[in-house]
Amino acid sequence: MAETTGLISDPILYPDSDGQPMTESDATRDYLLYCVEVLRLYFKGRSNVYVSGNLFVYYEEGNPKAAISPDVFVIFGVSNRKRRSYKTWQEGGKLPNFVLEVTSRSTKRQDEVEKPRLYASLGVQEYFQYDPTADYLNPQLRGAQLVDGTYQPLPLASTAAGLPYIHSAVLGLDLQLHPPYPELGLAPAAQALRFYDPQTGTKLLSRDELEQLREALQEENGLIQQDRDAAQQERDAAQQERDAAQQRAETLAARLRELGIDPE
Repeated sequence: MAETTGLISDPILYPDSDGQPMTESDATRDYLLYCVEVLRLYFKGRSNVYVSGNLFVYYEEGNPKAAISPDVFVIFGVSNRKRRSYKTWQEGGKLPNFVLEVTSRSTKRQDEVEKPRLYASLGVQEYFQYDPTADYLNPQLRGAQLVDGTYQPLPLASTAAGLPYIHSAVLGLDLQLHPPYPELGLAPAAQALRFYDPQTGTKLLSRDELEQLREALQEENGLIQQDRDAAQQERDAAQQERDAAQQRAETLAARLRELGIDPE
């Protein structure tokens, strides 16, 4: 009886990283982290929305080279859980609905030509770019929506206060440009990106900003309580003075009566 042998192929590896350290500028890294964080906080109550960034998204089973790694992305219709990488064939074929690239002059070609072509072919509904250091984008924010397989620019509008913004229908949020935030160390002409909820008119805050707000509220509440305590002390002192005056009057009246004098 002849023996048969079968060859077992090696499993296909889908790396979680490219093995290279992140070599981003401070502004690029800070905005990448900010955007992912505030969007995660915004969608945290929805178990079927996944927010991530700088993560490999594999879109073709069996081909590890078929991967993208958007700076910031949001996917609707998949579980909100931690992943080492994202494989579309394990996620019902779902791909990012929204992508934001924090761009710079060094990544201009990829962000302006290569990535939008690929994102469009994959069906990414909205593609945004933000240039935190004002290297080449003017205005610093651009947005586009997918129409019949190609990206069409989204309009740049202005708020009542004159702040430029682009509305993302996919997220239901406005991406606004604000005057520079000194703590971000941006160039003087650079504008800061912030997400706003147009339904509530509120800015999406990071954990640090929420903590700063909490501390400011605690400090304000402490000052209010100090004012209340001081006012109460004044009221108590005034009441004590009135009680003392009443006691003195009653003592004097009793003394007059002892002398046979009607105090009235």
